[in-house]
Amino acid sequence: MAPVTEQQTFRRFERVCDILDENRRAPTRLIPVLQAVQDEYGYLPEEVLNFVATSLGLPSARVFGVATFYAHFSLKPKGKYVVRMCDGTACHVRASDEIFQAMQRRLGLSDAKNTTDDMCFTLETVSCLGACGLAPVVTVNDAVYGQVTKEQAVALIEEILAKETGHAQ
Repeated sequence: MAPVTEQQTFRRFERVCDILDENRRAPTRLIPVLQAVQDEYGYLPEEVLNFVATSLGLPSARVFGVATFYAHFSLKPKGKYVVRMCDGTACHVRASDEIFQAMQRRLGLSDAKNTTDDMCFTLETVSCLGACGLAPVVTVNDAVYGQVTKEQAVALIEEILAKETGHAQ
């Protein structure tokens, strides 16, 4: 693998510099900066977080603390389709864990590996999606699916896979 050139490093951080400038390099704008960086990269790369910390004059531990505290932020790349299974009380008592496990099996994922190798799917559980009346609830990116069964959840995955491979009916 060829060493990274100074020009490549500059290009990698050029957009981060723009984001920092748009936020007046103000430490109080840390969350909006991290949101914009994540929108740009799809996640928060470690070297970018260190760069943001230095640029804002903040300790790296504080920046990483914010990035790991909020569920919205991710330190790992996510798939094109982020599937979230609610595991709040209403969803949990309606078998959300079984639904989640069925989706894991279909995608060949586990608790240790939540993103497919092709970066198509990331499968996560969340504490609450705020749609308890629709329990159990699954979201795919911004779309919400309520009163989902194991079969419906797997069919949803199949539908997306068919669309991605060009075999949609």
